Amino acid sequence: MEYLGIKPKKPKVAIFDFTGCEGCELQLVNKEETLVDFLSAIDVKAFREASSAYDEDYDIALIEGAVSREDEIKRLQNIRSKAKILVAMGSCACFGGVNKLKNVFDLESTNREVYGDQPKSTILVRAVGKVVPVDLEIPGCPVSKAEVESVVKHVVWDMPFRFPAYPVCLECKQRFTTCVFEKGLLCLGPITRAGCGAPCPAGGLGCWGCRGPAIDPNFESFFKIAEENGFSPHEINERLNFFGGFGEVNLS
Repeated sequence: MEYLGIKPKKPKVAIFDFTGCEGCELQLVNKEETLVDFLSAIDVKAFREASSAYDEDYDIALIEGAVSREDEIKRLQNIRSKAKILVAMGSCACFGGVNKLKNVFDLESTNREVYGDQPKSTILVRAVGKVVPVDLEIPGCPVSKAEVESVVKHVVWDMPFRFPAYPVCLECKQRFTTCVFEKGLLCLGPITRAGCGAPCPAGGLGCWGCRGPAIDPNFESFFKIAEENGFSPHEINERLNFFGGFGEVNLS
């Protein structure tokens, strides 16, 4: 498209996947009502889920997945050296995600037990930001397509954008969703960063904290609420550690 004979310059974007399910990439192509506009606004240099095109001349790199092998470290460092802006996209890239649960095991003995005399290359799972500098993180499992689109517009055209500071509980109230604690379910909504639209509680599930902690979360109050509703420290810690977004926070 041109305006007054001037063709706007499109940002050169590449999307790469590491250790993960690639669900965040699929999320970008699933929202068909905005897909054409989204792809028309950028120059896609690499996006395996949507295009066979591949070019290493890109400005923005979106990274999905965690780092779990030595070769991934070198590949990520190479991408970082080419990208002017590197974005961690999704819980795996931002925190390590579900993959990080394997870090509690002895990887050498587990590898041998599973694969016998043909062990696979593996290392402790790390978030993208633990390996290379990250300019921006978009959490979620999967990410919100609308949020990714807003971030791209912010990076490219400097349009205003801010991640919500409030917890998921506020979005539940906006949807008139009954608190799942009242249904006997554990929920991290009181301490998890909003922005997803609270689909899990609306669907009858407790929040699992895939977006990481809200700004200044009240852990003391949350632990009290969870225990008053009959949940053990083990159940609470298991939920907190599931996506890796809450770091070393545990109820002892």
